[in-house]
Amino acid sequence: MVHLVCNKNEYGIYQFIYFQPSVPHAEGPLRGVARLASPDGRDVHGNVTFTQLDGKVEVKGKIYGMPPGEYGFHIHETGDITNGCLSAGAHFNPDKKDHGHPDDENRHVGDLGNVEFDNEQLSNIDFTDSVIALYGSHNIIGRAVVLHEMADDFGRSDHPDSKKTGNAGGRVACGVIGILSPVNGWMMNAASKFVTATIASFLVSANVALFQ
Repeated sequence: MVHLVCNKNEYGIYQFIYFQPSVPHAEGPLRGVARLASPDGRDVHGNVTFTQLDGKVEVKGKIYGMPPGEYGFHIHETGDITNGCLSAGAHFNPDKKDHGHPDDENRHVGDLGNVEFDNEQLSNIDFTDSVIALYGSHNIIGRAVVLHEMADDFGRSDHPDSKKTGNAGGRVACGVIGILSPVNGWMMNAASKFVTATIASFLVSANVALFQ
């Protein structure tokens, strides 16, 4: 629940104060999980978890089955894998930007760069990203995470697909990101954050209009 208080200060100006009570931490942070598998029978598989922290998401997991090297790792726009990984759509890109490096300002929300496989054909994934989220307009819950067959060039090459996909090639394995924990409260948390942001925007506009 979002609380709104209106006070009049010593100069006769109305001040609006809004706050959202903190959510109890008993159930822990929002967490999602994906089980990756290859739709064409290749022995490529793994699990990846996504944990919402303050202003960023922690991504951890293990994927098995690719030769040593780096491979593109992206969030795609839908969770539809009824036609293998191809039906998951394009990279998740609600802000309509070019493909880029995870540290670039101009990047798709789903641009998570590359994951590296070692000589044992294992990729130990452990990084954080400040653009994806488990709520709001950058919410990745219900979308697909996809492992590609080549390295992501971060939009820096002359290949015609570089600014679209990082020229990372075909889709080797994928999985839908589902809710891991907590079991309840996701929609309430998301709605509360949205309402808070909306009220903030309204109040700023109202104050500007009052004193123009």
